Amino acid sequence: MSSKLFGICNSLNARLSRRIVFWVFTSIITVEAIILVPSYFRREQELFKQIEHVSEVIFNATVRWKREGESEEIILDKLPILMSDREILGIAIYRSNGELIKALGDRPKITFSDLKDPKVNKICGTLRDGDRYDVAWSARPLGVDYIIIVRHDSSSVKLELRAFILRISGLVLIISICVTGTTMFALGATVIVPILRLRDDLMAAAEAISKETVNPNFYSLSVKRNDELGDVMAAFNQMFQRISSEYTQRKEAEALIRVEQEKSDHLLLNILPESIANRLKQKEGCIADGFTEVTILFADIVGFTQLSAQISPTALVNLLNEIFSAFDRLTEIYGLEKIKTIGDAYMVASGLPMSRSDHADAIANMALDMQKEVNYFNQRHHANLNIRIGINSGEVVAGVIGTKKFIYDLWGDAVNTASRMESHGEAGRIQVSAATYKYLEDKYLLEERGIIQVKGKGEMVTYFLMGRIEG
Repeated sequence: MSSKLFGICNSLNARLSRRIVFWVFTSIITVEAIILVPSYFRREQELFKQIEHVSEVIFNATVRWKREGESEEIILDKLPILMSDREILGIAIYRSNGELIKALGDRPKITFSDLKDPKVNKICGTLRDGDRYDVAWSARPLGVDYIIIVRHDSSSVKLELRAFILRISGLVLIISICVTGTTMFALGATVIVPILRLRDDLMAAAEAISKETVNPNFYSLSVKRNDELGDVMAAFNQMFQRISSEYTQRKEAEALIRVEQEKSDHLLLNILPESIANRLKQKEGCIADGFTEVTILFADIVGFTQLSAQISPTALVNLLNEIFSAFDRLTEIYGLEKIKTIGDAYMVASGLPMSRSDHADAIANMALDMQKEVNYFNQRHHANLNIRIGINSGEVVAGVIGTKKFIYDLWGDAVNTASRMESHGEAGRIQVSAATYKYLEDKYLLEERGIIQVKGKGEMVTYFLMGRIEG
């Protein structure tokens, strides 16, 4: 009970509460002011009617005396007795022709010329003069040739009106405070507090969704209301359940997308260098870069054609996959870029897509290790395979062309020469061009083969790479 009362009192600090208090209070004051203004004038008229009633007594007495045959002197002598009432300050008597018969006390400010037609109206004129109120009575309609003007003290009217305003204003203020307070506490308990709690639920909902809370403890879940606010709470709960469900589904979908994206990226990186793959994902068009110092290796499995006629296609592919997988591991060890395989031929390059100064050394090391891998393969499978390797260094253009089945490929005379080094080489040996020889001569054992005739190139001096110089 105390916590509920505290919540209601605390709701008075809400902006909506203050706004409701202001408008309720202002509305009541405005309505009461609209009622007060005509009430004020009506009360004022009533008070002046009471004053006119006092002067009417004097008027009726004077008319009665005149009708009873009293002389004018006696009537004038009796008038001061009627003026004993403290509200009567003065009297003036005129004849209907405007002749002043007598004026007593504080002379009224109404003159004969100010009066309405004295032959028709009983009251033929009134005048408010500060705290004075003059009333003129015509006796002509009653058969008496008198017009009597009485001056009254009307200060009591102001006092009474002031007291009237104070009473009404106090009553209005009490009513406004009571109605506003009652309205505020009623709205606080039925509207403001639930709205504030619903606001807390909204903030809690965001946290619950971000933390993936299964069953959050919402205030709106524990309240059952059969009104519009209850409908809002029910809609909030439905909205939370729907958003929470969709958020969970979206996170699951995002997780699946990330897994598939990782698979896709991994597959793409198996096909293309990482830098090239990133450029391709950025929707870059034709990708082509020139490199001045690159070393290219071509390798061909000697005896593979004869082996293919002896075993099944599946076994053949498995053996080739075993050999090339070993070559792939070497490319990772030496940081080389595998370009492609064509049948039983293997192509790898060094110095691209990132340039490196030891491009020829890395290729030479891989070539020597490739020979070892083939020997290991022969030992495991009791085979008699051999490998022919050709190496050349020079300028190339590398890139990706086309829109389907992307491949990172090389173009240029250096590529053709490297291919010729392989095709014009000897089984079990590594043939290098003179261009590559210049990079390797101080660190590797090289045997000059001499001048050979190379298709499409003419005579060339080539060398056989024998091994590393042990230092």
